[in-house]
Amino acid sequence: MKLCFFFFFFFLLLLLLLPLGALAECECDRDVRGRDSTAALRLKFVAIASILAAGAVGVLIPILGRSVSALRPESNLFFVIKAFAAGVILATGLIHILPAAFQSLTSPCLAERPWRQFPVTGFVVMSSAIVTMMIDSFATSYYKRSHFSKARPVEEEGEETASPDQAHPFHVHGHDSSDAAAEAASLSERIRHQVISQVLELGILVHSIIIGISLGASGRPSTIRPLVGALSFHQFFEGIGLGGCIVQASFRTKSTVVMAVFFSLTAPMGIALGIAVSSIYDETSATALIVEGVFNAASAGILVYMALVDLLATDFTNPRLQSNGRLQLWCHLAVLVGAGLMSLLAKWA
Repeated sequence: MKLCFFFFFFFLLLLLLLPLGALAECECDRDVRGRDSTAALRLKFVAIASILAAGAVGVLIPILGRSVSALRPESNLFFVIKAFAAGVILATGLIHILPAAFQSLTSPCLAERPWRQFPVTGFVVMSSAIVTMMIDSFATSYYKRSHFSKARPVEEEGEETASPDQAHPFHVHGHDSSDAAAEAASLSERIRHQVISQVLELGILVHSIIIGISLGASGRPSTIRPLVGALSFHQFFEGIGLGGCIVQASFRTKSTVVMAVFFSLTAPMGIALGIAVSSIYDETSATALIVEGVFNAASAGILVYMALVDLLATDFTNPRLQSNGRLQLWCHLAVLVGAGLMSLLAKWA
């Protein structure tokens, strides 16, 4: 947990420097048509409340749903919800974030070299996916070694104190080894889900604060108005996906609350930061375009990798899903519905 929270704070610190970089000179003139600061400010406050509520409700549905038997991680409905959420996250990366990254890094406001002579966006997405895979692998192995190294001395101590005169020693040993193997498998799976949920939240947080800053810095009511509803649904669907992963990770209550609060507050904090710098922020400055584009591309790489490898591939190769044709069909439909609804939102956001 500490390692991933360090990454959270590191990326958030870099993102908070984004508005400062927007003060750089640019090759494009700032478009002031349709700007109305007073009306835009009212809409921004509405956006903060709406997006905060939508994100909180979305992430809390799976977390609080643990008390409902139909929404527990071992239920069929939970598989369907996770498939829907994976479709949402996949569409977020490919339909919402990736085009924005291409638009920023191929803008005519940037110099010809290297931004329009080399596919920087694709390179960043590829690099981000590879780094995510490496973090995924190293973090999982680190946590496993850490947990099992703590458990081993306890097991050895138990073996030393065991009485040699116990009745049916081989029978007892068989039960013990079977229980130990089951416990080890359960712990390994829980660690895996913990890493997945933390890396997934990192990708979502990076994207959320960028779109928050962009909305908060905008002075056009005509631009903000459709974004309020679209981004509220966007945060709601992403919250369901993240909440499902958090539930499977079986974090302690404190960690669960921290992750839910981080997700819920990031986009509203981005909007507030955008409001604070709206008078000096220029979305057409070279520095702003580069920072936004690179972070969007990195976020897209993280989310696409997580959706395909850690969510869809893991669940769709699960023996329970493979042996239940009806559940498999529902999960496929859920992926299509989730991806379709999120893609539809791209019309407004």
